[in-house]
Amino acid sequence: MHKVDIPKSVVEACIRRRGKSGVYDRLDPDKTALVVIDMQNSWLEAGLSVLEIPEARTIIPNINALAKKMRSVGGTVAWTQSTFAEPWTSAMYKGFCDEKWIGKIVAESTPGTHGFAICDKMDWHKDDITVTKNRPSALIQGSSDLESRLRDRGCDTIIITGTLTNACCESTARDAAALGFHVVFASDGTATRSDIEHNAALINLMQLVADVRPTEEILDMLS
Repeated sequence: MHKVDIPKSVVEACIRRRGKSGVYDRLDPDKTALVVIDMQNSWLEAGLSVLEIPEARTIIPNINALAKKMRSVGGTVAWTQSTFAEPWTSAMYKGFCDEKWIGKIVAESTPGTHGFAICDKMDWHKDDITVTKNRPSALIQGSSDLESRLRDRGCDTIIITGTLTNACCESTARDAAALGFHVVFASDGTATRSDIEHNAALINLMQLVADVRPTEEILDMLS
């Protein structure tokens, strides 16, 4: 699991702005959804794909604990599955990655493949919301129908978990805030390639986008 290391100066700046380090004191389960981003085989299974994020395997217990808690208190659990088989992929990554790498991420996240499937170690239930997304953010226009499905259930708050912290998770958090959702971000329920990238995302989000909390605190907020 990533070592969370937030500079004292950042925490103090947050306290000066809002009077406390966190944002929300409790969460209303009826209006809250746990959103699990891309915990798929290509990201989790060792050696399967260029998309693999080894650290993502360490957050499985925390995500499952949150999913179990959400169901027990009547909240919503939602899962996203990423696919890259869209024209935007080549356009977005051109120049950043070679064509071989782009071809691999497309092939290794194609719907119906083993890589696309949610890892069987995840506490996924068939009654949960499950959406396919084709952009880094699950909430940007054209990516998925997650926003409408959450609003249909009366959700105004989302807890973000999954991978990658500084890519799909952060993108979804920012768009959620821009759409008027309250956002909680699990500091030990998200993962990426390195501690540096993970902490950089947390530092950015905690200031004006999301209430960044460890799993235990989020569980308490739902009680």
